[in-house]
Amino acid sequence: MDLPPPALLPDHVREFLERPLYAVIATVGPGRAPHQAVIWYRLDPDGRVLVNSRSPRRWPRELEQERQASLAFPDLDDPMRWVGLETVVEDVVNDVEQARDDIVALAVRYGEDDEDSIAAFRTQQRISFRLRVIAVADHLDD
Repeated sequence: MDLPPPALLPDHVREFLERPLYAVIATVGPGRAPHQAVIWYRLDPDGRVLVNSRSPRRWPRELEQERQASLAFPDLDDPMRWVGLETVVEDVVNDVEQARDDIVALAVRYGEDDEDSIAAFRTQQRISFRLRVIAVADHLDD
């Protein structure tokens, strides 16, 4: 499947997204019913966004099926400052061990890497996605 070209992330948007913010992911399911969830993420150096979830859950199932999602990243200090991204799935990580490594890396990023949490993550069915950004909505200076 041909994917749309990646969008350019301006430096100030990239710097904003490199912070450990909480993202809201929006997917669509059967009958185009929308669904949202608050998630951890990581902006990778290549501009893709890593997201991870326990499996099975609704939003990852919809993301696997529809292959697209939008993400909103509000500023924790000023929620009216935010960035929105339109994304498409570039890669699905079904390898459970790799997906577990991904959630552990996210836990470290978000300071939720105590021994019990890491042990729990290491036992869970997980799935990761690498999302290509195809559009950026910059509301940082509105």
